[in-house]
Amino acid sequence: MSGFGLAVLLVGLALLVVLGSWLVGTANRLDRLHVRTDAAWAALDAALARRAVVARAVAGTLDPRAGDRLRVLADRAERAPRREREPAENALSRELAGVDRQSIPLVLAAELVDAEHRVVIARRVHGDAVRDTLAQRRRRVVRWFKLAGTAPQPAYLEIAEPQPTDLPRPRPAARVVLLDATDRVLLFHGHDPADPGDSYWFTAGGGVEPGEDLRGAAVRELREETGVDLPPDALTGPIWRRRVAFSFEGRNYDGEEWFFLARLPEGAQVSTDGFTELEARTIAEHRWWTPEDLRETTDTVYPVQLADLLPNLPDETWSGAPRTVR
Repeated sequence: MSGFGLAVLLVGLALLVVLGSWLVGTANRLDRLHVRTDAAWAALDAALARRAVVARAVAGTLDPRAGDRLRVLADRAERAPRREREPAENALSRELAGVDRQSIPLVLAAELVDAEHRVVIARRVHGDAVRDTLAQRRRRVVRWFKLAGTAPQPAYLEIAEPQPTDLPRPRPAARVVLLDATDRVLLFHGHDPADPGDSYWFTAGGGVEPGEDLRGAAVRELREETGVDLPPDALTGPIWRRRVAFSFEGRNYDGEEWFFLARLPEGAQVSTDGFTELEARTIAEHRWWTPEDLRETTDTVYPVQLADLLPNLPDETWSGAPRTVR
């Protein structure tokens, strides 16, 4: 063989090695994409299964007809084979969208919101994995050399689900009806940063932190907002419970407020030095109110029944069960 022929052979072999290495690398990348898609589907399947479980729990709190319908749709979605999954999951989504979140316990509403959020995230991850895998499978070299092998072609799961921003965020809160020596109640005057013109008066208190019980949250919020540090057993209640839908800073909330009764210790003074940056920015003032003040004011006060409830508080014996108020 001449020197030229040998050179051509060596170049050809080198090209074959390069091509082979490239094809192997492409096949490995495609294999990893299939593995990623399978893992994403497993995560989405688990998220949908959890949503079905929560939906059945929600069904138990509804009237019998609505509850039975929701329970059937949840069972059907959970058991549907892959080819029938989309219509079954969409039917469940539509039924859940019609559930009045204010009519079910807040803890269950929070579970449902969390389950729906997880479905949204898992579906997005699965969709991204399917998109990348299909893009790789459509390449000519992959089709010509059949690098996908016998792996089935992945498919999107086209289901409609609410966006997380459209869902009210569950917010449990602990509040304190703080009375002074003359049975006046302490209220703060604040506003929503998204609507400064809409102001209102409200009792001390705020959101319950993860892992915190209601009484502990009430004590902490009272200390932070008023400087009054009371032991937990100095609070009576919760005496009232209030369920309310509201918005703050452009976000919708499903709120459940639990009210405790407390008395200002002799000689104690209210201090707002412990306000957070948000509280300092949105709370303009605080003052003590008598029942007469509450009945005569045209300002918005929460709870709205406070003028009627306040006169009986000093002498009212707590039954151990909270009263539902507005």
